[in-house]
Amino acid sequence: MLRFTDNLLDRITMYRLLLYYLGVLLVAAAALSQLNYLHYQPVVVLFSPLYLMAVCWLSNAMFAAAFKAPVNRESSLITALILALIITPDASPRNLIFLTAAGGLAMASKYLLAINKKHLFNPAAVAVLLTSLGAGHSASWWVGNNYLLPVVLIGGLLLTRKVRRFQMVLSFLLTSLAAVVGYSLLGHNNLSVMLHQMILHSSLFFLAFVMLTEPVTSPSKVKQQRWYGALAGLLFPPQVHLLGYYTTPEAVLVVSNVFAYLVNLRLKVFPRSVRKVKIGPGLVDFVFTPATPFTFQPGQYMEWTLQHHGPDARGERRYFTLASSPTEPEIRLGVRFYENGSSYKRALLAIDAQTPFVGAQLGGDFTLPANKQQKLAFIAGGIGITPYRSMVKYLLDNNQQRDVSLLYSATSSEELAYTDIFESARQRLNSNVNYIITDSSAALPSPHYHTGRLSTELIKQLVPDYAERLFYISGSHPMVHAMQVALRELGVPRTQIKVDFFPGYA
Repeated sequence: MLRFTDNLLDRITMYRLLLYYLGVLLVAAAALSQLNYLHYQPVVVLFSPLYLMAVCWLSNAMFAAAFKAPVNRESSLITALILALIITPDASPRNLIFLTAAGGLAMASKYLLAINKKHLFNPAAVAVLLTSLGAGHSASWWVGNNYLLPVVLIGGLLLTRKVRRFQMVLSFLLTSLAAVVGYSLLGHNNLSVMLHQMILHSSLFFLAFVMLTEPVTSPSKVKQQRWYGALAGLLFPPQVHLLGYYTTPEAVLVVSNVFAYLVNLRLKVFPRSVRKVKIGPGLVDFVFTPATPFTFQPGQYMEWTLQHHGPDARGERRYFTLASSPTEPEIRLGVRFYENGSSYKRALLAIDAQTPFVGAQLGGDFTLPANKQQKLAFIAGGIGITPYRSMVKYLLDNNQQRDVSLLYSATSSEELAYTDIFESARQRLNSNVNYIITDSSAALPSPHYHTGRLSTELIKQLVPDYAERLFYISGSHPMVHAMQVALRELGVPRTQIKVDFFPGYA
């Protein structure tokens, strides 16, 4: 079931999934209002998001023009729909002023409350916090009701699966629960009433699934994500005071965003395309020159925005691992292309030195361990080789003698990328490099080539000391899952297995 779900989710980006999720919530709310389960006018439920989309789109376009920044279409639409779900549907002139102010402030925060061109706060949260403090207009978070809860949970679980942030969400939910119990007992409140209110009639799940997991304003490393979720959970109960005020969901999120900024590196890079090198059938190595140097760890990824004409359902943003090493002056991205590929991939193939290309959200825990004596085993499938190119090049440039075994699987030898780097590692670092070709009829150019599929028996043969190694797995979801199962069958504990899932954005 999980494999089917992952395959389904792989066909859509996180941003489109979130757009559809929010849209379904609003349509469901309008239908429930029509059936008198919710006490709102169905027409107004649908009017609010349309009005907010216009306000956010126009405001975003104006600020983008003033700051000469790329216009992110999906981001403004997502913010508008979130605002529509947390501000009470009301078509009165007073509420229209509130909607206009909230939409405008949300877009302004992305440009004005920013450092190094990266906004600090969740736009929707900081907007309604400012309207609350400045004009007394507060968000009601009306989406948090028992009738919409099934839709919130189902869509939220899919979204969390997509972004691979279950630990963050779980940390928030468990800490919130513990905090509500603790505060209720200390304050002699009715615990059952408090729990009923929190679970069925509050912003708890919408905040957890939709806003807490926003990638731009939350940490990218798992350990930091746990602390981030725990901090938000600790502040969530309504009994908590901050600077003399009772906490609200938007205040909780803004405070947590500050924590995320302090522990998480934020940057934007605007590289210029230098060259494109075909490194195999359907494989291209893109080489860019960054406007300014930046620091990263070998094996990390970034989100890359490429605006282009007529974007399809997969949108204008992708996550790619940096194939280059921090020791190199250029940025390299290894990308696989398929027939009838996405509009993004077609635009990427046509990129040149004048094409705006924006990198952001550097992150990922798929990096070398601090212990240089730890034996390592790298397993790669197809273009999943890119993080290992970064790591091995880093080891070569620093003459770092780590004990590394690489198992690199591809359909044919022509599809093996960056082999010059790995062969250098074999010679200079004494790395154990093996290539596995799934085409059983393929000719094998050296004893380091093997045919068939990577299996438990082949792992035991090529990496006999597997029990002593920390395994890294990078490739497609089915390949990664299969290798995890194989390693578990060999008795390798989960603590010795790392997998390269970006935050799950296709």
